Amino acid sequence: MDKKQILEIVKSRSIKFIELWFTDILGRIKMFTITADELPEALDSGMGFDGSSVEGFARIYESDLVALPDPDSFKILPYRDNTAKMICNIYTPEGKPYEGDPRYCLKRNLEELKKYGFTHFYVGPELEYFYLKSDSSTELVDNAGYFDSMPAEDAGIDLRMKTIEYLEAMGIKAEYAHHEVAPSQHEIDLRYDSAIQMADKVIAYKVLVKEVARQCGLYATFMPKPIAGVNGSGMHVHQSLFKDDKNMFFSQNDKYHLSEIAKYYIAGILKHCREICIVTNQWVNSYKRLVPGYEAPVYICWATKNRSALIRVPEYKPGKEKSTRIEVRFPDPACNPYLAFAVMLRAGLEGIKNKYSLPEPLEVSAYEMEEIERKARKIEELPGSLIEAIELAEDSSLLKETLGEHIYTKFLENKKIEWDNYRITVSDYEIKRYLPLL
Repeated sequence: MDKKQILEIVKSRSIKFIELWFTDILGRIKMFTITADELPEALDSGMGFDGSSVEGFARIYESDLVALPDPDSFKILPYRDNTAKMICNIYTPEGKPYEGDPRYCLKRNLEELKKYGFTHFYVGPELEYFYLKSDSSTELVDNAGYFDSMPAEDAGIDLRMKTIEYLEAMGIKAEYAHHEVAPSQHEIDLRYDSAIQMADKVIAYKVLVKEVARQCGLYATFMPKPIAGVNGSGMHVHQSLFKDDKNMFFSQNDKYHLSEIAKYYIAGILKHCREICIVTNQWVNSYKRLVPGYEAPVYICWATKNRSALIRVPEYKPGKEKSTRIEVRFPDPACNPYLAFAVMLRAGLEGIKNKYSLPEPLEVSAYEMEEIERKARKIEELPGSLIEAIELAEDSSLLKETLGEHIYTKFLENKKIEWDNYRITVSDYEIKRYLPLL
């Protein structure tokens, strides 16, 4: 797409409004709307806005920023015929990429691929979410389970199909859709794409899932653990590195069909997952999902068949060399996809650079082991709380280099405030548990 093509579509389709999208450092979608008359100027020089009110962006005395829409992201919204959307890169008034822009952070880290001779970082996320009756309660929409299919059981079938129709109308390919394990929990998997394009698609996916739910008088949430006692929602991220058209993770001769590059990459994520967890699992609530017994990975290991592992390698199928990939299972869908993809990539590249040794896969459940056996095998755990993740992040030079000084500092500041607010809140659990006793 170029400027001329976009303006022709806007005219021929009678588009009146264009929504300009971007995210703050936490991954929350920000948007402002311009009219079609303003679009030529927006495409040429961007639209100015006040960045001081956007989380993690500018301070009040340096608040002027410019949102420059990416022409390739132009899509007409399927639920609003006279409106299109475009995703923006954020610049300073001097025309320099803004260091606080998560999309720029991912772009900058993708440049690291070239140093290792790679050309593409492909990702395919599986985002889980819940349909609820409203945004003010956890009243369920259905009581179905994994892969249940009868409309009487799975009230989300029509919602998922409508969401896929919207996704495809915006050029986003969905591969699978199904009911997940927990009641009222659902999943739509996106076909893999390069990291920037996929992060853009994740943002659109969240908007569309929520919009379809809204149209039906329901609420969709990507909260990692909205309901106690059942599985939380994850975002498993399939990923691979390519050089042109060649999958650099594949090896014909290896017993796991993994190249040395793939093994180094896996080892890099295993070694650095604790310190990057603050980005892939960024909320207080994230750590209520990362507990044993609810399918979310807690113990740091990899496997080919063991789905409790932190990283799983899907089974190789002859003739499908390009599909060789790893599945990183600990992120959740409430993360910022731009930053999450960036930190996983850099952790993997760190393993390649330093040729980290990869242990043998763990094909038995780490949950069922005695603690003494896990210690003997040197199996570590992910952080158990947001404050533990913060403390690990504060000592991480890799995280600071990946995010850049601005995002790293602002992100940790925000997380410390979140933890302090959580720490001083008296919960319903405490009232019920302690008030009658103390």
